[in-house]
Amino acid sequence: MTPPADVLIENVAVAPVVGPDIAHGHIHVRDGRVASLGPGPAPDVPGATRIDGSGCLATPGLVNTHHHLYQWASQGVAQDATLFEWLTALYQVWAAMDAGIVAGAATAGLGWLALSGCTTTTDHHYIFPKGRGDLFAAEIEAARDVGLRFHPCRGSMDRGVSQGGLPPDEVVESLDEILAATAEAVDAYHDPSPGSMLRVAVAPCSPFSVSADLMTESAALARAKGVRLHTHLCETAEEEEHCLAQMGCTPVDYMEKLGWLGPDVWVAHAVHLHDRDIRRFAATGTGSAHCPSSNGRLGAGIARVSEMLRAGATVGLGVDGSASSELTPLAGEMRQALLFQRARYGPAALTARQALEIGTLGGARCLGREDEIGSLEPGKLADIVLWRVDGFAAAVADPLCALVFGGSPRVARVLVGGETIVQDGELRTVPHDVAGRAGAEAHHRLTRLAAERGFTVSKQVHS
Repeated sequence: MTPPADVLIENVAVAPVVGPDIAHGHIHVRDGRVASLGPGPAPDVPGATRIDGSGCLATPGLVNTHHHLYQWASQGVAQDATLFEWLTALYQVWAAMDAGIVAGAATAGLGWLALSGCTTTTDHHYIFPKGRGDLFAAEIEAARDVGLRFHPCRGSMDRGVSQGGLPPDEVVESLDEILAATAEAVDAYHDPSPGSMLRVAVAPCSPFSVSADLMTESAALARAKGVRLHTHLCETAEEEEHCLAQMGCTPVDYMEKLGWLGPDVWVAHAVHLHDRDIRRFAATGTGSAHCPSSNGRLGAGIARVSEMLRAGATVGLGVDGSASSELTPLAGEMRQALLFQRARYGPAALTARQALEIGTLGGARCLGREDEIGSLEPGKLADIVLWRVDGFAAAVADPLCALVFGGSPRVARVLVGGETIVQDGELRTVPHDVAGRAGAEAHHRLTRLAAERGFTVSKQVHS
């Protein structure tokens, strides 16, 4: 579908992230980009599509910097487990997935993100059971259908149980297989052009599930092809104990040795950082995806986001996989980030505007796209969300406070490149009920296939 050449959003409050807020103004979109914005009435543009933003707050689209879409099919399992316990309970279940399950889970997961104001999302897919179809292609097709700007990360693991890793051997790949498949994914799908809807990153899973050779070879591959690098890091205190025992250094020291710090790298979680780690992240431009709900659900801890921001480090927001962050809306992660930081550091630790910034421009910086998305400025892509801040929310003096402190207000409209993908709380690309049903069917199919392998999901619910 081709978006209209001109769109005028009128009678709207605007929080552009860069520059002052506008209490009552307009946004002019032309050819999928912001042409202008400002206070007062919209200009007269013949033939423009007009959107009445009365009672709404316009913000840049939210950017999700860490996710595992396939996990939509395995929510509610190992509800009271630590990270390692949770992974142990679920790896054998995930080993049963196929491309059909990934397609259904991704459709539901991406639809859910869109409904929570997300316009750009990553996905970290690192499990590739053999003979189950093209799992990476399945999620890319789902993103095209839903209409989100997509940054899938071709993940990988080469250390199974037999080599001291956590995952079962059947879901890991050899180094050569990984490098060949990753190069193929980048060549087939990565689009570096301006306004791109699809960019690929290289993403070995984590220090405790991959070899040093995979980390270094992946970094070399990514830099040769001009794409970004992503992995999990410092999610739990146990990870540092593991790295000290097996590698003789802390996780961030290990990453530095492997060439994995730099402006083309962003990591997931970064909960357990030392002071020197924060300084190195800031100095090298290494970004991090803050996932407060998942960290809280697994008891992993509270990331030092306020300190990272003060040091000048790049921080974005992430929902993380649905199986460790059940039904979490990305908008709600702004509130969680704000409350977690205040619980740790006091009420001045993070403001509503800072929370919005890490959910938008911070995420854009993690993905290397701050010149195109993350704020509402002339020339940037028209990825815009209109949040309803009337009704009950109208009693809150500041509409941005209503958005962040209040959790997740109803989405009136979501535009990606000027094209509406959500209107009045309903998906306008994939039918609403179809997306929800696709996720449920993916769950039922995964449950059945796992049971056929001797792993019953119901036994793992409270394990």
